Amino acid sequence: MTMLTEADIAAHQISNMTRHQKLAALLVLLGVESASQILKNLDEHEVELISTEMSKLTLITQEMRAEILREFSEMAVQASTAVLGGAAYTKSVLEKSVGLFRASDIIGRVAPAPLPVGSMRQIVEMDLRQLFNLLKEEQPQTVALVASYLSPEKTSQLMTMFSDSARDQIIERLATLGPTPVEVVETIVQVLSQKTNVKSTRALSQTGGLKTAADVLNAMDRNFSDPLLTELDRRNPELGQAIRHKMFTFEDLITLEPASLQKIMREVDMRDLAVSLKNASPRLKDALLGCISKRAAETVKEEVSFLGSVKKKDVEAAQLRVVDSVRRLESEGEVEIHSAPGAKRDEALV
Repeated sequence: MTMLTEADIAAHQISNMTRHQKLAALLVLLGVESASQILKNLDEHEVELISTEMSKLTLITQEMRAEILREFSEMAVQASTAVLGGAAYTKSVLEKSVGLFRASDIIGRVAPAPLPVGSMRQIVEMDLRQLFNLLKEEQPQTVALVASYLSPEKTSQLMTMFSDSARDQIIERLATLGPTPVEVVETIVQVLSQKTNVKSTRALSQTGGLKTAADVLNAMDRNFSDPLLTELDRRNPELGQAIRHKMFTFEDLITLEPASLQKIMREVDMRDLAVSLKNASPRLKDALLGCISKRAAETVKEEVSFLGSVKKKDVEAAQLRVVDSVRRLESEGEVEIHSAPGAKRDEALV
């Protein structure tokens, strides 16, 4: 039987790659400066597709590199070892080609989420009942740390197994959880591993935060999430408000039906609308202005053009006032927004 060489394996791998995957690999080989110049000449959809593939590339072997360059023989690349791709590389290329703001937006949608490793992976991959039995006697901070490794859907299901008081504390800890030192994570993993007979290995630090807590609450049934938010508002009003703002953002307005947007626009001060739209996406601008009269829309457009430079904090404050109107109308039963807006927005952008 003929043994395949590394070159043969690389050729087979490259032959099975899509056009976007091959171009992504080539851009990694070319380096940040050249790659960014190429990306500037592509439309946003193409940039996003190629960025997705670049973020998945962790290592390009010498054999793969040779095969890629054979297909793109008109281009020369100075390299003698394997080349690393990944999210960090992709972010650098995007910042140089489309700017910092759009780069952050694209990388946030396409970059693969960091995965837990070692025994933490084995812990979070337990079924819900096993996981609950493992964590039910632990401190809220410990449960929150483990929950930060789970998907919002799995965390929301896990939270329903805890008592109301425990659930309130866990979500509060999750919302305020920052980057955790690796040593702390390792200690927690070691303690939990002893209870599960899992050999402890080195773990990665993990970040919770407001967005994680908001995603969990969005994934929960309202019978659980609403009382939890009410209790959080009572104990920590500032934190409760911050989580609510992360649960539904100004850009999520694009996911609502025109009838709902029309109700919202009737409640919004036109000055706030003008400031809010200063840095909004074209699609969102069109959607919101299309829900008011033609004369009002022209007035808002003129207001936007006269604004000049507006501080980011002022734009965000105006957007929050619009979102507050949405929340009030939701509480009055006038509009319906509770349905994982982040996911809907991603679908709308495809």
